[in-house]
Amino acid sequence: MSGVARDQDVDIDLSQLVRAVWARRLRILTITLVGAGFAFAGAKIMSPQYRSETRILIEPRAPAFASTQQVNDAGAGPLMDELNIASQVQLLQSADLLKKVINDLKLYNLPEFDDAANGSAMSSILVKLHLKKNPMENPPEERVIDAFVERLQVYQVPGSRVIGINFTSKDPKLAAAIPNAMANVYLSTQSGAKLDSNSEATRWLEPEIESLRLKVSEAEQKVAEYRTSHGLLQTNGTTTFPAQQLNDVSAELTRVRGDKANAEARAQAVRNALSSGEASDTLPDIMASQAMQRLKATESGLQSQISDLQTSLLNSHPRLKSLRAQLADIRGQMRQETQKILASIENEAKVADLRASELERQKDTVQANSARAGEDEVGLNALEREATAQRQLLETYLVRYREAASRADSNSSPADARIVSKAIEPVDPYFPKVVPIVVVAAVAILILSAIVTMLAELFSGRALRPIDASPETIETETGAEEKIAPQAAPVAAAVRKPARPSMLAVVADEEDAIDEDAETAAEVPEDDNEFSVASVADYLTGSRAPLAIAISPTGDDGSAATVLLTRILADAGRRVVLIDMTGAGHPTELMAEDQAAPGVTDLLCGEAAFGDTIHNDRLSDAHLIPQGRSDVRRAMRGVDRLSLLLDALAAAYDLVVVECGAADVAGVSRLTRSRDVEIILSLPQLEETVFVTLMTEFQAAGYERVVLMSEGEEAGQRLGQAA
Repeated sequence: MSGVARDQDVDIDLSQLVRAVWARRLRILTITLVGAGFAFAGAKIMSPQYRSETRILIEPRAPAFASTQQVNDAGAGPLMDELNIASQVQLLQSADLLKKVINDLKLYNLPEFDDAANGSAMSSILVKLHLKKNPMENPPEERVIDAFVERLQVYQVPGSRVIGINFTSKDPKLAAAIPNAMANVYLSTQSGAKLDSNSEATRWLEPEIESLRLKVSEAEQKVAEYRTSHGLLQTNGTTTFPAQQLNDVSAELTRVRGDKANAEARAQAVRNALSSGEASDTLPDIMASQAMQRLKATESGLQSQISDLQTSLLNSHPRLKSLRAQLADIRGQMRQETQKILASIENEAKVADLRASELERQKDTVQANSARAGEDEVGLNALEREATAQRQLLETYLVRYREAASRADSNSSPADARIVSKAIEPVDPYFPKVVPIVVVAAVAILILSAIVTMLAELFSGRALRPIDASPETIETETGAEEKIAPQAAPVAAAVRKPARPSMLAVVADEEDAIDEDAETAAEVPEDDNEFSVASVADYLTGSRAPLAIAISPTGDDGSAATVLLTRILADAGRRVVLIDMTGAGHPTELMAEDQAAPGVTDLLCGEAAFGDTIHNDRLSDAHLIPQGRSDVRRAMRGVDRLSLLLDALAAAYDLVVVECGAADVAGVSRLTRSRDVEIILSLPQLEETVFVTLMTEFQAAGYERVVLMSEGEEAGQRLGQAA
């Protein structure tokens, strides 16, 4: 390598590679244009290929006359399974289906599907040299199928039960006709399969139904014969005669026992009335007797006459004696009638008792017969179950047979699929795409040419530079770098440390120690570049803090430096927004197109929406939230809501710069609670007393990162030139 020793460490000179590519730009562009031309010509020479697609939806289908239950049963089958859909994809690519489509469309007559029949001279030479198998050795049908499969694509649409059929052909009509033909053949094949299934079911069910009819007849005959032989005749369809007889006897016995108990109770009531001498005319059985009713009426009449005559006659009067004798006779008759009624009731109780005894004997006899009938019913139940099972199976077969017979027609058995999108004749070719081919070829040739040029530079050694590890060389290279970028490295180091050690001592010590380090502090402004706007911009670019608070104790000149800082950050590619929180609104004057645009005060007062307060800077890509038109005092009452605004902006921008003007530490602390924040002191004209005082206050408040931005009158001049 020229200029480099063999044992010397080298490094790649990227700038030399870029210069080499730029020096040969005309050659590279020429090669790129020539390559693009060849790509354009090749794309035009290629035969256009057209592609069309048919889509089929796999779903259960039944004829319109099918019952709801049948449809539900069909829907519960495996048609929804992913494996079933994949199986249908394979079925669409089966050789039998492809052969039918090829024969129906007579594709074997088209040269497109049999290139071997019209082979090229090169192909013939390769075959003679035994470098290629002779395609004519394959049967014509196989050659056509191979060409057909190469142009066919069958796939399942992801997340659905839709199958797509793509076909590519030189003929646009054929590209649309083949997918449609495949779909029709597939549907007819599926429908025919269901029709064959119905026919097979019908043929199998016919002899089974005849056999079941004989079995059902025999089973029912056995049931009838068993009932007759064992006397298990049914009375009401569910109960046998012995069981019904037992029920009747039990019911009658219960009734007779009730009558007996009732008669005994009535007789006892009459006895009690007679023995106690109480009036028996209150008993229901006595009152129900007509003779007693007549005697009672006669007794009442006699008592009435006696009562009337006692008022006018003496007790010894014959008339009264006669009436009293009649009354005593009537009462005697009433007692006799009561005795008769009691005897009648006792006879009724005796009859009921005899009847109950007879029924008890009948019950025992019937119960024994019923027990035997229960034992006989075990066999009867077995025969009935067999007959019922045979009958139900016969009914099921008859239903299935009728269903299968009703679907014997081809139109009654639709395929479990339907065409949802038919292929149409394409207008534009699928391949080749001239513009994409030319663009890709040009870009590829351009990149390859540039790579070849850079490799040539590397191999020639012109893009390599020696690395000298001696201190003199390092010092020389450092000096060269400082000439190229005099501000970048020292400024970043000064700001991040921050600034100088003498400045750190001034900030860290108390105010009593300031006079002792006056000589060191006086050395600060000797190098203005360390605290320039550009240096602070570099520092903020490397910092990850989303929020920067700029304080301008001197007023508008400091705000102008903050505006310049924001624009430098925006020009560096960072998304940055500046919020004007100053009292004078100087940043708004420098950046806003409309000085009366809504801003932060309107937002805090609730008179403007959040999006309406963000505006573009008129001279950069930075954004601005101006001061606003609302009353500042009223807006500051809602300053706590500014915290939410800063959070929202920090999520949308790389850096949020808040220009606070001549603010104090207490005001800044309300914006920086629990936040990663950078404090910038914008002092274009560095005043040592003001600077030291502010640094001391901020450090006392817990702010360790305080950055000084001091550039003299440079910021104002640059803003004036920009304006």
